[in-house]
Amino acid sequence: MQVDYIVIGIGIAGISFCEQLKVNNKTFVVFDNASQQSSTVAGGLYNPVVLKRFTSVWKSEEQLDIALPLYAKIEKEFSVKLDYKIPVYRKFASLEEQNDWFAASDKPLLSRYLSPKIIKNDNNASIDAPFGFGEVLETGRIDVKTMIEAYKSNLLKSELLFEAAFNYDALQIESETIHYKNITATNIIFAEGYGVKQNPYFNNLPLVPAKGELLIIHAPDLNINYVLKAGVFLIPIGDDLYIVGATYEWKDLSHNVTEVAKESLLNKLKKLINCPFQVVNQVAGIRPTVKDRRPLVGQHSKYEKLFVLNGLGTRGVMIGPYVAKQLFDFIENELPLESEIDIKRFGL
Repeated sequence: MQVDYIVIGIGIAGISFCEQLKVNNKTFVVFDNASQQSSTVAGGLYNPVVLKRFTSVWKSEEQLDIALPLYAKIEKEFSVKLDYKIPVYRKFASLEEQNDWFAASDKPLLSRYLSPKIIKNDNNASIDAPFGFGEVLETGRIDVKTMIEAYKSNLLKSELLFEAAFNYDALQIESETIHYKNITATNIIFAEGYGVKQNPYFNNLPLVPAKGELLIIHAPDLNINYVLKAGVFLIPIGDDLYIVGATYEWKDLSHNVTEVAKESLLNKLKKLINCPFQVVNQVAGIRPTVKDRRPLVGQHSKYEKLFVLNGLGTRGVMIGPYVAKQLFDFIENELPLESEIDIKRFGL
């Protein structure tokens, strides 16, 4: 079998790059052994504002301009619903926070996204928010789990997905091509998330793995149609179900859920809502984060046909399509990578 690309990993990063390949009529195969769960357990929220500090997300406008059409294309192609438009409400803890919000909403990069109107809490029976909320505009949730399942199913039907671990020892690298078992390709893209730590070609990347856990609760009396941010995110997903997240853990890097994380989320949740609820599920995944909060994108320093697409962190649904296009244009159109995402910034 001869293809243009081999892609390792079919999370948000891998799918984003595969979409670039499809649009540009490049042939490819994908390897994925489902060992990494950061994408499948992601909350999937796209939000252009850092709500802790009322600042703009890096390249938020450019990211959304690429990401949202990509998800719309996947929705149409696979007949699935992925993009749920939903506002994000930031709960104010004080009058001072209200004032900070007003000040931020006047800034050029934020005026498009921060509504200057204070929203009063009309749900006192269920939510404790005496100072009201600020609304973030142009936000939503991507159903990442459904996207990955649909994408994998389609690749399997097309015989383009190998559900197996990639054997690095079997990779043969030549000057113009690479060979893996019976596959010959021009380039290979490693989009493995935290799994890149086992990759002998890119295991020196300064990846900072952060375990995250989410709860799914059933709260029939809550009745909110917006994402609520206050210590935790509370994301409605239909049928009176809500995602509660997320935790950050840097020592325990297993995919096992923990009582410690559950109690931490419940303690924060109980300060936010007053209505009864039931925990119906808990999930965990390892986020591939980077100290400077920028992705890890680029070319191997020795092997020119090997590339990495990683480090999407907590905002993968926004930044994944943006950096995937950057990498494709770098490889195929010889456009330079932005210095902020290029792995060369770490001397690699």
